[in-house]
Amino acid sequence: MKRVAPGLGLLVVTVAFVYPFWWLVSASLKDRAHVFDNALLPSPFSPGNYVEIWRAVPLLTWIANSVAVGVAAAAAATVASALVAFGFALFRFPGRNLLFGVVLATMMLPSAVTMVPVYLEWHALGLATTQIPLWAQNLFGSAFYIFLLRQFFLGLPREVFDAAKVDGANAWRLFASMALPLARPGLIVVFVFELKAAWTDLVKPLIYLREPELYTLPRGLKTVLDRFGEGGETQWELVLAASTIATVPMILLFLVAQRYFVRGTVTQHVEQ
Repeated sequence: MKRVAPGLGLLVVTVAFVYPFWWLVSASLKDRAHVFDNALLPSPFSPGNYVEIWRAVPLLTWIANSVAVGVAAAAAATVASALVAFGFALFRFPGRNLLFGVVLATMMLPSAVTMVPVYLEWHALGLATTQIPLWAQNLFGSAFYIFLLRQFFLGLPREVFDAAKVDGANAWRLFASMALPLARPGLIVVFVFELKAAWTDLVKPLIYLREPELYTLPRGLKTVLDRFGEGGETQWELVLAASTIATVPMILLFLVAQRYFVRGTVTQHVEQ
């Protein structure tokens, strides 16, 4: 009985999380008259919705843009945050704790507060209508990722770095050749987190992107919703088909990176 209760609880939670995605896929495979009938299996079966939406809008271009922007944003955030986190973890200097507290305090600053000033800066540089603002801001790191990676670096044996210093290794060598390989689970977690955030971000593409050929997938889905959903032709089966296409890559990414999430969580727990 002690094992049955947790199992039933996990089953209920699993169904609660899986059902919305199951409904999305099912509805995307129905015809227009049966989209909202709540049937778990599509009847009649209409896979042509995917072909129709693929022909109606440049989904492939939007997917390619999202991949490019997402990878660039994730790589920039991972490298920049790791560099700052390594400095806070390894080096001792006056005011280190105060400066680290200031970095953490930036997490309390709402993004809406900096939205206009940041846009004006990109506009002054002539880049306000390009994809660069969608990822280049990550070159300055992220307070949350800095905190996360600092915990990983603090968990590494300091004696290894001290021995490398004695052998003549400089700070860059310590960072690139020793710290990064040892903190691989944390780096992968940060990369996946930021890739997911960039993949699903709609606010920044709405602000910066004007040309349809530059749209990322969320910005493109907004166009699909305006055209086929509310106030449009009310072809919700096409909207849901496009939404499914946008959702599946992140699910596959999570399945591939799942073991790194577990390793990262275990590492953090052991350190604490």
